[in-house]
Amino acid sequence: MRCHAVLCHAMPMTPCYAVPMMPCDAVLRCAVPCQACRAMPMAPGDAVPRVPIPCLSAVGRGGRWAQQRVQVLQALRSDPVGLEGLRAAARGEGGLCPELRPQVWPRLLSVDPCNLPPRPAPPALQDHRDRSQVLLDVARSAPRFPPGMPAEQRQVLQEQLAGLILHVLRAHPQLHYYQGYHDVALTLLLVLGQRRAAPLLEQLSTHHLRDFMDPTMDSTKHILNYLMPLLQRESPRLHDFMQRAEVGTIFALSWLITWYGHVLTDFHHTLRLYDFFLASHPLMPVYFAAAVVLHREEEVLGAPCDMPSLHQLLSRIPPDLPYERLVLRAQELFQRHPHGCLARQHHKSIAIQSFSAFQRAASCQRPNAVLRRQRQEPAGDAAVTPLPAIGHNPLVKVAVWGLSATLGAVALAVTHTALDWGPEFLLRLF
Repeated sequence: MRCHAVLCHAMPMTPCYAVPMMPCDAVLRCAVPCQACRAMPMAPGDAVPRVPIPCLSAVGRGGRWAQQRVQVLQALRSDPVGLEGLRAAARGEGGLCPELRPQVWPRLLSVDPCNLPPRPAPPALQDHRDRSQVLLDVARSAPRFPPGMPAEQRQVLQEQLAGLILHVLRAHPQLHYYQGYHDVALTLLLVLGQRRAAPLLEQLSTHHLRDFMDPTMDSTKHILNYLMPLLQRESPRLHDFMQRAEVGTIFALSWLITWYGHVLTDFHHTLRLYDFFLASHPLMPVYFAAAVVLHREEEVLGAPCDMPSLHQLLSRIPPDLPYERLVLRAQELFQRHPHGCLARQHHKSIAIQSFSAFQRAASCQRPNAVLRRQRQEPAGDAAVTPLPAIGHNPLVKVAVWGLSATLGAVALAVTHTALDWGPEFLLRLF
């Protein structure tokens, strides 16, 4: 087992005010009007109280997100699925509307949402060479959960987290656990629930995160080595200053291997970056790291030119970063400086070499309705109220969506248990 000793205890974060969601073809907002939000009914066997949260429309994003919902639903129903439209929504301003993430994230990773594997077994029933370290890291992950969450609820999620990680490691013996991997798994668990998070974590582990899961850190060092050439091309003065200080790139290690989930204190920002990275090239976290350092150029140049001072400064990400501007700058850097021109030495990166094939496979996905017909399976608990045909009037589209969403909320509350859906609602408790 490989240990990234630079990681400290996970930083606390604010809760994500995610909203209820539909399992397949539809999405929904609050099941009741904003003015009259009440605790949602509990599903049979549901141990998680579903308490009201502020309606997202009241946050000021209602208009843009309403338009995004229509565009995403159209992309999800296209045959094949409109993957470029989903990527554009995930990379666009503000990222994805929260209730769309469980619909879009699986598609971005080419996961069939209508053919989910069984829920991972509890950690007590799984064995693995890294089991002790996984359980230790999961036990230390308490600060990553929403503040004020009852201990018994957090313990249930921690057990699910450990089971999720061990499930992926057992299914892929070539993968080696690293400290920080549990941060990625936890983000997926909190957004998707354990069963739906499992295939996504597998895809990430065998593609985007694959270089970090080698038995040695050689591939991880290679990925980090893309950072300094980017800085040199954009700001030779900043690059030379950091070279004189011999600060290296180790300050960005926890950024990359956790997709910034370990270092950001606001979970909304973490989810925004996950939207962006899931829709982008595996090296995009490096380009985003370059955008962060370049944004802080004057601050860095004003610091003492020595390794301890610069490492301490750079390893702490300020809480008030302009994330949307940085996302745009990272995309611009990716276009201006292709990764093939940055590598100073050849290294076999599995994530980079497999990305083209990964994209081709993802572009051939069929919509959920077609997948269900192909398998001749009834919709079952994934049934949703079908939307009538929508025309070109966006107001009509939004009205139809809202009606179907409200109807779907009742089916959701009745048919899904806490084990499948609990994590999504736990995020709204406080």
